[in-house]
Amino acid sequence: MENTATGLSGAEWEIMRIVWTLGEAKSTEIVHLMQQSKKWSASTIKTLLRRLVAKGALRTERLGRKFIYHPTIAEKQAMEATTTELFAHMCNMKKGQVITNLVAQTTLSKQDISNLQELLQQKASTAPAKVECNCLPETDCDENCTMKEGIR
Repeated sequence: MENTATGLSGAEWEIMRIVWTLGEAKSTEIVHLMQQSKKWSASTIKTLLRRLVAKGALRTERLGRKFIYHPTIAEKQAMEATTTELFAHMCNMKKGQVITNLVAQTTLSKQDISNLQELLQQKASTAPAKVECNCLPETDCDENCTMKEGIR
């Protein structure tokens, strides 16, 4: 499966979640499920399906008068590619707080928490005292990623 996850809209992610969960889905199933949760029109959902095929996130198979959609990228791969792309645009100094906020707002299982604790313990042994800012070349920022006085 190729990496076509970046650039998906929120609505396209909703469609993809259905197809990933089912493994494959008929257009009628997708329309039915989306109308239950989002109240979108059938034409809107079919437009989203066409866009996902055009982007390479789904492939379609025609079976008589029915269309069956298959994902071309795994869900885990799509999530990882999207978060990697998002984090590539953030200031290095602020990523930790974003992750902290995300963990605070997310329901996690006991196993998820245990895995995070283990990973954080491993990372602690090699973590720098301060993460350097990457916003502007050759600048010295304070702990809030604000240029210190007199640097300009």
